[in-house]
Order: sequence, then C-alpha cells, then structure tokens
Amino acid sequence: MHFESIIKQLKDRREELQVTQETLADISGVGLRTLKQFESGKGNPTLETLTKLTDALGMEVHLQIKTPEQNK
Repeated sequence: MHFESIIKQLKDRREELQVTQETLADISGVGLRTLKQFESGKGNPTLETLTKLTDALGMEVHLQIKTPEQNK
C-alpha cells in the first residue's frame, strides 16, 4: 500500500469521527507537527507512528510482504 492511500484513509477516518488534528495528536501521542506533515504528504511515518494513529482512530495496521515476483 502506498503512503498516499494510507494518508487518505487516516485523514478520512479522522474527519469521519470529527476529530481535529490537535485532538488526534493528544490522544495518539504523536506530535501535532508530525501529524500535520504526515497529512500534508510530507515525511514518512514509522510503523510505530502509524500504529499509534490507527489505534487512536479504532483502526488496525496490516502489513503484506511481497516477493519480487509478486510485484510484477
């Protein structure tokens, strides 16, 4: 999954729940500046950051590892 898709899903969920960036930063433990950069498409979040955000939004992170043959 590409970061753009992940960002969109997180932002859509945050807006669906009517949670501000400030509130999400507070409840997730992710810095507001980091969250704003992430939602604006800047920066690459760590798995830990993604997990904190998804936990706070009632979501889950699922990873899929592909072999080079599967990427074709």
